[in-house]
Amino acid sequence: MVDAFCATWKLVDSENFDEYMKAIGVGFATRQVGNVTKPTVTVSQEGDKVVIRTHSTFKNTEISFKLGEEFDETTVDDRNCKSTVTLDGDKLVHVQKWDGKETTFVREIKDGKLIMNLTFEDVHAVRTYEKA
Repeated sequence: MVDAFCATWKLVDSENFDEYMKAIGVGFATRQVGNVTKPTVTVSQEGDKVVIRTHSTFKNTEISFKLGEEFDETTVDDRNCKSTVTLDGDKLVHVQKWDGKETTFVREIKDGKLIMNLTFEDVHAVRTYEKA
């Protein structure tokens, strides 16, 4: 269930994120900020919706959605996406589609940490969060 994800998480490690951002088309200046920003992510369940709030010195975002239902999402780097989040066993799978492209985030809890695997075409990044 989503309950395992419901907490406040602080980014502690990021692997290959610059290459991932470059692959999805994020500009140089935004990538530089993205590489040094350590966001805090809060996942909560409010009624039948899941809410993910991301806070950083760069930008704050919030998405609210029902599992399995497509919703409109404007990303931190200002892409307008059609997104869907589903629960696949104990993994939260987030798919963003825009301009004929698609990226996938798979969030899972391992050893008390939130591991986020980001994939776009053949580029893969991993972001690791610990409870704040």
